[in-house]
Amino acid sequence: SITGETVELLEPYLGMEDYNLETAKKVCGNVAGLCSWTQAMAYFYGINKEVLPLKANLALQEGRLAAAQTELNNAQNQLDEKQMELDQVQAMYDTAMKEKQALLDDAEACRRKMNNATALIEGLGGEKLRWTESSKNFQNQITHLVGNVLLATGFLSYSGPFNQEYRNLLLQLWKKEMNNSKIPYSNDLNLIGMLVDNATVGEWNLQGLPNDDLSIQNGIIVTKASRYPLLIDPQGQGKIWIKNKEKNNGLQVSA
Repeated sequence: SITGETVELLEPYLGMEDYNLETAKKVCGNVAGLCSWTQAMAYFYGINKEVLPLKANLALQEGRLAAAQTELNNAQNQLDEKQMELDQVQAMYDTAMKEKQALLDDAEACRRKMNNATALIEGLGGEKLRWTESSKNFQNQITHLVGNVLLATGFLSYSGPFNQEYRNLLLQLWKKEMNNSKIPYSNDLNLIGMLVDNATVGEWNLQGLPNDDLSIQNGIIVTKASRYPLLIDPQGQGKIWIKNKEKNNGLQVSA
């Protein structure tokens, strides 16, 4: 209830030198208390005069703060809602990207399979020609099998004692007789290829057998004929070959 007018009326008294607690105590203790109280109330009014606007401003700012806090809470709620929506959309996006990657992987796998299938089909197309040709060759071999076996058998049985020239002459005579008897055979018959494979011939060469046709034919006769061969071997090549060939089979050589 203190007003500015009241404080203004007190100022002449408050400005006096003897208007203080020590002087008042000398006069009367109750007066001293009243003096101290009036000074305190005047000081309080001055302080309160500055504090009241601050309080009003504080209340205003607190109101603004409450409104701002409310807006912040609303914004935070909206942010949380949008974040939840964003998380859901992100999850949908991640799922879609995984599905997309899976589809891309499947497409790439299908593309590889298609390329492999195309290559296989193209390769089989080429194989068809080869198989067709092989089938024809097999049919020809079946047709000529009896004559070819007859020539090979005659070679093993009768051509051993003769040289290369006479062996070829024998084959020509046999073919002539087979033509007269209408026995089919292969015109391009290779007796060496029919009776022995290349790997065996290579092994014989490593064991010391010469690589010419006559020596290979002799090796065929030695290994395929049913009778024991008699080797006429002036150069000793057949002897060396037989020793090397049968070395691991416990061959015994008599003097």
